[in-house]
Amino acid sequence: MALKGIKVVEMLGLAPGPLCGTILADFGASVTVVQKILQSPFDVMSNGKRMLSVDLKSKEGVYIIRKLCSSSDILLDTFRPGVMEKLGLGPEILLRENSGLIYARLSGYGQTGFYKSKAGHDINYVAMSGILSALSNQGAPPSPPVNLIADFAGGSFMCALGILLALYERTKSGKGQIVDASMTEGAAYLQHGYTKVESCQCGQENQDKCLRWRFTKLRNL
Repeated sequence: MALKGIKVVEMLGLAPGPLCGTILADFGASVTVVQKILQSPFDVMSNGKRMLSVDLKSKEGVYIIRKLCSSSDILLDTFRPGVMEKLGLGPEILLRENSGLIYARLSGYGQTGFYKSKAGHDINYVAMSGILSALSNQGAPPSPPVNLIADFAGGSFMCALGILLALYERTKSGKGQIVDASMTEGAAYLQHGYTKVESCQCGQENQDKCLRWRFTKLRNL
């Protein structure tokens, strides 16, 4: 398996995080999921993973995670921006203790910008990315694409891609890095292969320029 020997610590979150961890596990990585005390370990995306119940509000719990990350290759942070820092598990601390750690952060709007701390769901991210407007037919209201586009494609798979690229880069530099995966930006990136010209009202010749402008605006939110 391509990722055999790679150790992953996954902070249990909603669907995008577990699917990202599942992708890594399916290709051979050893994934340990950190969950709350007494939380049910059953989940359809827990297959092939180890479950570890930890009280993250205790000093002992934080020490356990730091110790675990000191010998791991990847940490998958699925919390809102700033939560891991408040727990004493931010990238500055963990990367100092393990310079080869890949600190992957998967969130709705990314780690910076006006919207970084706002709650959201797939429908919000798809709308913000501009993809929702393409999911209509003959002027009818757009049809929500369940949570496949932003949560899974723009979030889980883009984050997994970022992790794999960081692993490859580490083979040359020997150093880990932070992977900031935004579901909104990830969904927007998917538009590179498909965009309705009429959605931007600028003509075929300016379509690429318009897409680049929209993507830059998303990064500055």
